[in-house]
Amino acid sequence: MLRQTCKKILANTQLQPQLRASSLGIARHYHERVVDHYNNPRNVGSFDNSDPDVGTGLVGAPACGDVMKLQIRVDDKTGKIVDARFKTFGCGSAIASSSVATEWVKGQQMEDVVSIKNTEIAKHLSLPPVKLHCSMLAEDAIKAAVKDYTAKRAKLNGSSTEAASSEKAAEA
Repeated sequence: MLRQTCKKILANTQLQPQLRASSLGIARHYHERVVDHYNNPRNVGSFDNSDPDVGTGLVGAPACGDVMKLQIRVDDKTGKIVDARFKTFGCGSAIASSSVATEWVKGQQMEDVVSIKNTEIAKHLSLPPVKLHCSMLAEDAIKAAVKDYTAKRAKLNGSSTEAASSEKAAEA
């Protein structure tokens, strides 16, 4: 009896296009993009944090326990993001938001990625209102990674004015 109950609960907690809340009989539907990015996340992994060409953004949401680390590798000559990686501890929507964020920042100029808004990510993934915090984490992680990179470069170059202007752009 206990084994059967556990199997039912575990079967209903796996992320699929349709999640079932067995005790309430309520069906929740996730958009196919969320399911795709959860089942096949892009750019999972991490870079060496001590690399001067890497910026790291580590953000979390205490209310739900999601933690997101997003890293960017920047070509210092062009200012273009050449690669991105993420590691996320959280729900399927948080993982999908991280995956989308890494795809969107690759190949972009650093000044352009700070303008990516959580509403764009949420709209792309068709996130329900209760999951909007996941896209907010992704936006915050992007900005934190850019801020970290600019601080590293400023420290390396000894230029505090460049870091200050880049940090203001990342905070905007």
